[in-house]
Order: sequence, then C-alpha cells, then structure tokens
Amino acid sequence: MRLAAQSRTPHAGRWLTQASRFEDINQRAERAMTLAGLTHRARYAASAISHGEQRQLEIAMTLATEPEVILLDEPLAGMGHAEAERMIELLQTIKKDHAMMLVEHDMDAVFTLADQLTVMVNGQVIASGTPSEIRADAGVQAAYLGEEA
Repeated sequence: MRLAAQSRTPHAGRWLTQASRFEDINQRAERAMTLAGLTHRARYAASAISHGEQRQLEIAMTLATEPEVILLDEPLAGMGHAEAERMIELLQTIKKDHAMMLVEHDMDAVFTLADQLTVMVNGQVIASGTPSEIRADAGVQAAYLGEEA
C-alpha cells in the first residue's frame, strides 16, 4: 500500500528513506485500506489473503494513488457470491468520490452500480441510457438478459 501511495508523491524516488517516515504516504495508504475494508489484513502478505480480498487490495492500491477516474475490467471475475457482494459494496462506496468506468458481465452488479450504461454486442453499441432504460430495451433483453425481443 505504501508503494502505491508513494508512487504519486514528490519523494517517490527516495529509496534510502523508510516509507514509514512519510506521514502523508502513511495516511494515504491507511485511508485506502480503510475504504477497501482491509485494515484487519494490514499485516498479511497479499498471497495469504483470499481471492476476493486480493481484488479489494487491488482497488485499495488504486485508491492510494488518489485517482480521478477508476477503470475496472470485470472486477467480480472469479468471485463467489459473498465476495462479489463485498466488492459491489466497496464500489458503491468509492463511486461517490471517483468517476468509474466498469466493464462487467454480471448484469445484476452492473444495474446496481451504474448510473449510465452503454451496451455493446460484437463491438457495436446497441443501447445507451439509465439502468431502467437499459432493462426495458428489447435489443438488450434479447442479447444479454435471455429474453426474446
């Protein structure tokens, strides 16, 4: 977490100074860990936490860089139901302060998270609009929701 936070600071190249001595970096890293719900795992190696927590850690590392926009490509891939629910809650929390672009095939998650949707089939846009507009679109229903147009 400290490395992610340190990467965006003027002292990113100070390799001989302990990262723990930079209070601003520590605060940024701690804030990201808290937002991601990982403070209880702060002393664990990334390899020692679950797949879902590793995905939360990826989000936390991104947050530590203080981005304006977060781009996510299938953040729920490979997750069980409980892990996916935690990730959706995390994304709902951070979307309040960050613009977010999400590529995801879990339509329930997409409808929960998105304010605006663009739906594509074979590289072509078939619909754009709010979640309710997209749910009502016959072309989207046929292509993705398994309903006939």
